[in-house]
This record gives sequence, C-alpha cells and structure tokens, in this order.
Amino acid sequence: MAGLSEIEWTDATWNPIVGCTMVSPGCTNCYAMRMAARLQAMGAQSYQGVTRKSGGRFVWTGKLRVNERAIKAPLSWKRPKKVFVNSMSDLFQEGVADKDVERVWKVMAQAPQHQFQILTKRPDRMRDFLLKRSPDILPHVWVGASVESGDYLSRIDDLRLAPAAVRFVSFEPLIGRVGTVNLQDIHWAIVGGESGPKARPIDEAWVDDLHDECRRQNVAFFFKQWGGTNKKATGRRYRGRTWDEYPAEGASA
Repeated sequence: MAGLSEIEWTDATWNPIVGCTMVSPGCTNCYAMRMAARLQAMGAQSYQGVTRKSGGRFVWTGKLRVNERAIKAPLSWKRPKKVFVNSMSDLFQEGVADKDVERVWKVMAQAPQHQFQILTKRPDRMRDFLLKRSPDILPHVWVGASVESGDYLSRIDDLRLAPAAVRFVSFEPLIGRVGTVNLQDIHWAIVGGESGPKARPIDEAWVDDLHDECRRQNVAFFFKQWGGTNKKATGRRYRGRTWDEYPAEGASA
C-alpha cells in the first residue's frame, strides 16, 4: 500500500511491510489495525490473515509479510516527497527479518530525491541496525521513535544513539504526561492526541510541557491534532495558531 497521505507532517505513505504486533499502550487503538481489517475484508491479497476480531474489535494476528507490489514504489515517484515508511506497520519489529529490512533500506538508498521518515516503537533495534552502518548514513532518511507517555522515555535514549541526519520523536498518541524530557540530539518533535472511536483524552498541560521543552532545547515543534472521536472538529490549533515546524535542512548527526 503506497500513495499520497492526509497525515499532516508527510506527503506520502509507503508500506513495504504488512502486519504488525502490539508492544505498548500506544498501540491499543491503532488506526492501522482497523485499516488493515478493512483491506483484508476487501480482498487485498497482501493483507489476508494479518488481523482477527477479538472482543468486538480487530487486532493484529502477528502475521507479517513483505508487500512485493509496494516495495519498489518510491523508485517510480520522480517528484521529491516526504515519505512516511510503514505508516501501517513497524519496520523494526521483531518479526521482520534482517534481510527484509535490508531490502527496504536498499530502495531508500536508490531514491535520494525523497526524504524518508521511519517511525518505530523499537528504536533499540533501529539503533543497532544503524550503528553497523556508521559512519555511512543516508542523509535523506529521518529516523524517529514513538513515545506515548513518560513511561517510554527510554526510547529517546535509544534513538539518540542512532546515527542519522535527522532524529525525531512522535509524541502521538499522547496518552499521558511526559513532563521534563531530554531532547539533546533530537531535531523534531511531533505532538498529537489520539483519534478514532475509542480515543483516549489528551490534556493541554501535557502539550504545554512538550512545547516549552522544544522551545528551551531548540527543537522544531509540530502539533498534529487534538484528536478525539471527531478530529476534524477538534482541529489542530494550539495557542491560537497552527504549528508546522520542520527540522532545519542539514541537521547534523
């Protein structure tokens, strides 16, 4: 599955890996599980068997595969794009074989016209993968970690050690207070509330904490949404404006 995206901080999504596994509370209401279930019901071959119904909702089965029809898609996109890698999965989850991570990496290496944005809840594995390549990095690949609350700040420590041109943290879905956070060597922070039918509430004070830390530590701040059951109604204005900051060009590793 690949194509243009409505996600505010990217231009396109690219899903060379199909299927995922839940690892922490931020996964509980994952939109990708619902979307994968719909694709499965519609007969999409690559999504068959990746979700099952449990307690009135769809959850991952743990079945993973490479989407052969999608894996080379960025090579055909001539106009430069910001590309969110595996928006419906996690490239660095345990079940993805090293050889398949290498296949994805090879495609990105062949498409330097794009900026690839990789987001994971397993930055420890991503760190190890990238350290093996140090000091050779792909300058057009941004690497990020998801942190849904202060309970998962260790992910930022792992991310900080990953050799990359740009490192970013997605505090989305923000389901708990993060508070004081060390953003040294982090270039970009995305903040947003959970959306969807069972969305958990976000507290504006949590956003204030992160905004103020970004200002204090000179980190680009992007406020994605307040979320809720109707994210269009709640919007994405914070402190009277929208915040669409991006990391500076050529941010250092």
